[in-house]
Amino acid sequence: MEIYSMKIDSKITSRFAHNVITSRAVNRGNVSKEVFFDVELPKTAFITNFSMTIDGVTYPGTIKEKEAAKKQYEKAVSRGQTAGLVKASGRKTEKFTVSVNIKAASKVTFELTYEELLKRKSGKYEMFIKVKPKQLVKDFEIEVDIFEPQGITELEAEGTFITNELQNAIKKTFSGKKGHVFFKPTLDQQRTCENCSQSLLDGDFTVRYDVKRTTPDNLQIVNGYFVHFFAPTNLPKLSKNIIFVLDTSGSMHGREMEQTKEALLKILDDIKEDDFFNFVLFESEISTWKETLIKATPENLDEARKFVRQISADGSTNLHGGLMRGIDILNAAHEENLVPKRSASIIIMLTDGQPNVGISNTQEIEKAVKKAIDGRYTLYNLGFGSGVDYGFLERMALENKGLARRIYPDSDAALQLQGFYDEVSNPMLIDVELNYPENEISDLTTNSFKHFYDGSEIVVAGRFVDSNQNHLSVDVKGEGANDALSYTVQQGAEQTAQAFQEQQYIFGEYIERLWAYLTIEQLLEKRITATGEEKENLTAQALALSLLYKFVTPLTSMVVTKPEENDNEEGIADKPTEAAGMFTGPLVASPLYHTYVSRPTWYTSVDGDPHFIISVPQKKDAICFNINENPGMILNLINDPVTGITVNGELIGDKRANSDAKIQNSYFGKLGIANKHLDVKLTVTPETITIQNGDEKTSFTWLDSVTLQQAGLTLIINRKKNLVLSMGSGASFVVVLHQVWKKHPLHQDFLGLYTLKSDKLSEQTHGLLGQFFRPIDFTILEIHPGSDPKKPDATMIVKNNELTVTRGWQKDYRRDPKHGVDIPCWFVHDNGAGLIDGVHTDYIVSSLF
Repeated sequence: MEIYSMKIDSKITSRFAHNVITSRAVNRGNVSKEVFFDVELPKTAFITNFSMTIDGVTYPGTIKEKEAAKKQYEKAVSRGQTAGLVKASGRKTEKFTVSVNIKAASKVTFELTYEELLKRKSGKYEMFIKVKPKQLVKDFEIEVDIFEPQGITELEAEGTFITNELQNAIKKTFSGKKGHVFFKPTLDQQRTCENCSQSLLDGDFTVRYDVKRTTPDNLQIVNGYFVHFFAPTNLPKLSKNIIFVLDTSGSMHGREMEQTKEALLKILDDIKEDDFFNFVLFESEISTWKETLIKATPENLDEARKFVRQISADGSTNLHGGLMRGIDILNAAHEENLVPKRSASIIIMLTDGQPNVGISNTQEIEKAVKKAIDGRYTLYNLGFGSGVDYGFLERMALENKGLARRIYPDSDAALQLQGFYDEVSNPMLIDVELNYPENEISDLTTNSFKHFYDGSEIVVAGRFVDSNQNHLSVDVKGEGANDALSYTVQQGAEQTAQAFQEQQYIFGEYIERLWAYLTIEQLLEKRITATGEEKENLTAQALALSLLYKFVTPLTSMVVTKPEENDNEEGIADKPTEAAGMFTGPLVASPLYHTYVSRPTWYTSVDGDPHFIISVPQKKDAICFNINENPGMILNLINDPVTGITVNGELIGDKRANSDAKIQNSYFGKLGIANKHLDVKLTVTPETITIQNGDEKTSFTWLDSVTLQQAGLTLIINRKKNLVLSMGSGASFVVVLHQVWKKHPLHQDFLGLYTLKSDKLSEQTHGLLGQFFRPIDFTILEIHPGSDPKKPDATMIVKNNELTVTRGWQKDYRRDPKHGVDIPCWFVHDNGAGLIDGVHTDYIVSSLF
């Protein structure tokens, strides 16, 4: 197998990176061979698309809710295959792997797309690309285009594998708002030695840059969304009060303890004289260096170094006792005014195990620590090695405005510890709030922050209530070393538009996608500490956004189906999570996979004039049929007496009859979706969306961008595109808006309906769509030419009926309302006769509800 081309194309717009990796291979042999597509991605990235094209035929990946991927997962496992395509592969990366058999002389193209928001650390944004083609590649290139409206002040590009010979192959330029990095080594430059076939390209390729800051704030407004970047410079540093709470139990003995002490000695070299600090050691017993916080004078630092050098490891793990002692010391320091009022208080806790002395129940520890800290201090938890309960450490840190970090037990563990300290060693502001007009903004990401650290950046994004709004004012507040920070920022969309004239550098709707990425990331983070109904709501919101924007997150999976020559193998690409394990994969074994219901999820939809599509997963096929009825008729689509959910649709016709057509077109012009148990009714037309809850009514238009949760209903309106609805039992639907030219002489705007979570409805569900939420089986016989040479006919055996069917295509408009995607299916004629229960007129009802 020869990989003859590999291209990595990255477009970064206002810190948001859109990356496409394209790899092309050819089988030069005379027998079929297996080719592998191996890519390592940043853990912070979300995969958004994947496809493989073999001899001109494309096999796309499909992003689904995890539950909907159950059947594919179980089938792959039953055949002894590894279904997981994404595995945790290192400290910063996840590995995406697909293999496929390729016939002799055949070609295959793999294309993977992923997106991420670049974080600012130590004064620079960093994007790294893992490079490992495993062979010489004739056409290998990396191209990075950067567009920053604020202007670029510096740009670096380097690789861990770069030799002096390869250094000349890196081309980088930046001027004004644009930056460009290009790396295209020749075959000879890739070789490890002259005439060698081994490749030098094995390691990290890293791009770093920063932007010009004439003010602390940069606001950008595009198409009803905004992003606010906040990174003040030249502020005086706050003094900090830092407690190191260290696990000195027996399991830390040896290398781990020596590395911890090495890191602490280097950290002591960096502590400023205005800082206050102390050490708390916990094993079976609790001990401290001093009884109170101590100022970091040269004399005290010398004494602290002596103390650190004599620390030893022994005993069990009283983690609760250690943390509570550290919190008590901080409390006393503040109550007795031993530390400055304008200072940042931080607890850094390091452990390599799990609590087993004193209070060892992790839930009790979480509650006690949260109550003791009471929002006043930030807690950072560092987990050393694989023996920690990382989920517990992460929850406890997030509940106390901090974060958790793994420390890998390698030779550089001391550098990892020191690196983390460097990130939090220079607080510039505390209690930062970025306040936006409540009546103008919906769906705001986190906008209050306990600390702002030097060299970092705060990012807030949101959606305007009025998507046509083109201006925004922000009140900025914070507490600095000497005084309070308070001012107002104003920005108009025209300023953003002026900065974005270079359209070739911009990928579509980047601020909207940045908002979605950041919102999903924060919803998933909040979900870690949530319980009960709150957790369910956060999950529903994150899932809906993940599906809508096609992100592979811990709640979704990408199903990759290989061609028939590979026995229709299927793999699942999942997003690994830290708490699931540090070194293991595939993550199909993660806890989320144990929430499956016993019945698989079926995909059904109705769209167009009106076309019904029924997915039959066990056949890897679909059945479709049309219903031809007069405008004004109302059809029952879904009726579930158990959950109380019904969906009815009213037909509309063209503006005038088409004299050339044998059958007049009809479409759904109004949908009524109700849940009688919740007393909620939703009326959807191409103009408005109306929710009636009891006697209360709320109305929106398709020009609105809305996320709403009330009375067991979650509604997301994506302006002029679609709406995503989840209600009651968790059943979810997508309504797609089809808009035509307003002056069109014939057609009108209409709606399409797609089911996302039909498995949440009961076995008693019926209706034109609902009856197909239960498994259906069919057999195809006697395929033969039909009246259209491109569409063969066949005999279908279904429900003990023998039907003549035609092979054809129908459109799926869920992801592309304008053009749709062709879905191959067997078309059942005569209004679905013989396929649907009864006849189609049985489904006519008298009113929308």
